Amino acid sequence: MTASYSAGNIQVLKGLEAVRKRPGMYIGSTGPRGLHHLVYEVVDNSIDEAMAGFCDTITVALEKDDIVRVEDNGRGIPVDMHPTEHVSALELVLTRLHAGGKFDKGSYKVSGGLHGVGVSCVNALSVWLEATVDRDGKKYCQKYAIGVPKTKVEEIGTSDRHGTTIRWKADSSIFTETTTYDFDVLKTRLRELAFLNSGITIIFRDERLETPKEEILKFEGGIVQYVKEMNSHKQSKFYLPAEPIYITGEKDDVITELAFQYNSGFDESINTYVNDINTRDGGTHLEGFKSALTFVLNKALDSNDKLKKRLDKDEKLTGDDVRAGIVTVLSMKVPEPEFEGQTKEKLGNTEVRTIVDALVKEKLTIFFEQNPAVLEKVLEKAIAEASARIAARKAKDASRKKTLSDGFGLPEKLADCSLKDPEQCEVYIVEGDSAGGSAKKGRDPKTQAILPLWGKMLNVEKVRPEKVMNNDKLEPVIASLGAGFGKDFNIEKLRYHKIIIMADADVDGSHIRTLLLTFFFRYMPQLIEHGYVYLAMPPLYKVQKGKTALYAYSDEERDRILAGFKKEDPDAVIENPNDENAAAEDNATDTKKKKSKIDVQRYKGLGEMDGKQLWETTMDPAHRKMRVVTIPDAMAADKIFTVCMGEEVEPRRQFIEENSSYANLDI
Repeated sequence: MTASYSAGNIQVLKGLEAVRKRPGMYIGSTGPRGLHHLVYEVVDNSIDEAMAGFCDTITVALEKDDIVRVEDNGRGIPVDMHPTEHVSALELVLTRLHAGGKFDKGSYKVSGGLHGVGVSCVNALSVWLEATVDRDGKKYCQKYAIGVPKTKVEEIGTSDRHGTTIRWKADSSIFTETTTYDFDVLKTRLRELAFLNSGITIIFRDERLETPKEEILKFEGGIVQYVKEMNSHKQSKFYLPAEPIYITGEKDDVITELAFQYNSGFDESINTYVNDINTRDGGTHLEGFKSALTFVLNKALDSNDKLKKRLDKDEKLTGDDVRAGIVTVLSMKVPEPEFEGQTKEKLGNTEVRTIVDALVKEKLTIFFEQNPAVLEKVLEKAIAEASARIAARKAKDASRKKTLSDGFGLPEKLADCSLKDPEQCEVYIVEGDSAGGSAKKGRDPKTQAILPLWGKMLNVEKVRPEKVMNNDKLEPVIASLGAGFGKDFNIEKLRYHKIIIMADADVDGSHIRTLLLTFFFRYMPQLIEHGYVYLAMPPLYKVQKGKTALYAYSDEERDRILAGFKKEDPDAVIENPNDENAAAEDNATDTKKKKSKIDVQRYKGLGEMDGKQLWETTMDPAHRKMRVVTIPDAMAADKIFTVCMGEEVEPRRQFIEENSSYANLDI
């Protein structure tokens, strides 16, 4: 039977229907990330007014009932009739895709946002939206429902201010997961915008609280202050130079603003932006900076015979050498940016590479000529990194020869799975040989590999990279995953697309999970970015009455199960309860009367379960519970890992004191 296909099958989506039909195409997702993106799109319009020089204050408020308000003191969206579309310009901007002043370079020299689809998408994905405009001494208002105007643009009074206010309520039929905004997530992005636009003030209010909370985000130091703040999280022994190097310039209407500073660590942190959009995947502006920095430092080294002798004759400084311990913010203003990919996270303009490269070479050379002591210290740091790289390479070559002589190079303790497709394969990294033995008995050998670990592993936050590679606790993890690590990590070679950390639900287990996550975050961050790292959630209790056994993953779930059993049989006696008070009265019973028993078993370790129990509770894909590890804010995660796992005690003590009310200890 052939389905008919004619003109009647062609669906035409009018107005903003396309946005509601495929919201992910426009805002990335309909989860929390997409919900928060609505706020960013409206704020971007106000930021564009600021970049154009017409706005210096933006207020973002979270009202009760999941309503958001964004107001600015810009020029105000025009309300007069459009000459060709014959509707108000305000209505046009809020109801048509690709309609806005950003396409007219007389209105905006540069802009961020989604190229004219931003605020109209917010309108389409909201139950209602209300736009208020103050301009030319008057106040105007228009209301919409799911993108459709419900009123005309109405003059509602006089006004002595100018600007635009947008209020909206996101549509829960689109954002089915949640319509509640996270204050901290929004604050992170608004802080970023305040740093990148030093002339503006962003007032962020949470009016959902009984006593509204207000944060005023204003940073006169701009990206220099941004670099200093990011570097302050690193607990460095020194900062080089004491004040970040700042370079700025303009060519062909492209404005470059760069600030960077070294710390005593080994990790590089380079944050790039184009028209305030975070280009997480870099692009031509980043390439220009990297090539210029490497060129300038290699040229300086060639002129310094004393330092040059520290390297082998044919060795040069690589990009990794000169960027070790660097914290950088590179902010570009590009009139016609070309982004690669729908998420706009990589810049493609070839001319920008040349502009950044030439500017950095010129200005950085002048800076180092005027600050020779700083240059010498930067070169010494880069040479130390190069020496460590060369030593690591030699150790790696020796290790590779050993692996080839030993056979396939997989760890002896790894019980591998038979399938080879990474998408179908998963590896359980298990604490201890006892739990590893149970896991091997209970697993599906086709798709599930088991790697037992023994003893506490290395805290990578405190050591140099070459010590990580030769560590006997981490070597099995690196070899099992098969994708290398650090600079050589290649996610295409990864052998498993689910890496599941399965540790006991106690303090030691938490420590092992933290050490492994620190290692993945520092040396294989792509694993977390791609959503390949999971935390297994084994049950805490087994509650059994007769032949019925149920598993509980929390104290609350245990109590619900007990309550259910007691409802069925009020006279049942609870045996071995974890909470002695919970069943004190039940156990004080008449011993003459035989009563049924409810047995509560508290699992102290995975090794207490046999293979069958471990499969049923923790490893069976149809029933197991797992948490995927994500990095919603890489900068915040970087800070927390440094504070909690680094060498400095005082910041860790302060962090524990500030967050102790959230801690659950199982000692």
